[in-house]
Amino acid sequence: MSILINKDTKVITQGITGKTAQFHTEKCLEYANGRNCFVAGVNPKKAGEKIFDIPIFASVKEAKEATGATVSVIYVPPAGAADAIWEAVEADLDLVICITEGIPVRDMLIVRNKMKHKVAAGGKETLLLGPNCPGIITPDELKIGIMPGHIHKKGRIGVVSRSGTLTYEAVAQLTELGLGQSSAVGIGGDPINGLKHLDVMKMFNDDPDTDAVIMIGEIGGTDEVDAAMWCKEHFKKPVVGFIAGVTAPPGKRMGHAGAIISTGAETAEAKLEIMEACGFKVTRNPSEMGKLMKSLL
Repeated sequence: MSILINKDTKVITQGITGKTAQFHTEKCLEYANGRNCFVAGVNPKKAGEKIFDIPIFASVKEAKEATGATVSVIYVPPAGAADAIWEAVEADLDLVICITEGIPVRDMLIVRNKMKHKVAAGGKETLLLGPNCPGIITPDELKIGIMPGHIHKKGRIGVVSRSGTLTYEAVAQLTELGLGQSSAVGIGGDPINGLKHLDVMKMFNDDPDTDAVIMIGEIGGTDEVDAAMWCKEHFKKPVVGFIAGVTAPPGKRMGHAGAIISTGAETAEAKLEIMEACGFKVTRNPSEMGKLMKSLL
């Protein structure tokens, strides 16, 4: 059991013939059951061809109809990435994972609104992970995205993070201590994205194979606070919390487009205090995440 993906998930790569997509698709194929899971690519100009023995289709809809895929991963460049998300949503996929960084905020606003209108009109809801995220992995089953597979180990700790590199950091620490992961999810650092900490924490709460969670956030926005408030009332498992950006000055953007403090409640210190008050075991030192989790179990 895991959240969102497993060894039987069928995946489409949108923009499969691009340099980045080729590099990471190959790595995903080599990991665990990837060879059986990645079943289609999409590039309208290369339809009918194959790459890594994967057939390329003109559209997501065609790829889904031919292969039965339910998930897509997007490596399309920023200018076309929002359209690629919408194409996957229109094809009624279960989950779309957008790796692309630098999508214009206006494009994401438009696609988010279209997704909401589709559901409001009675259409199927497609979950979006990202954009600007490393993807998701269920260790020893399937990885979809750009995370290094070798640092992961199958186990019972969930990881959810806004930062890609801090996801890997938490995972590597857990693995070193002999603690495996159930799933590790990178939700991305853009101001307008799909799944939030709260959505993923709800999934981990319901997952019988996740015993505890490391939740990693950043300055800017209120996502971590919303998740912590919900967890205080409903979450039944131990949580280790970390917020990046303790030294960040207000008004200065730090790395991610969404990591900018506009109100007092968006600082790292304010978020850490709220998480602590909600029962999380928090650390201000990213190198302590794994050890802290081990001490909780």
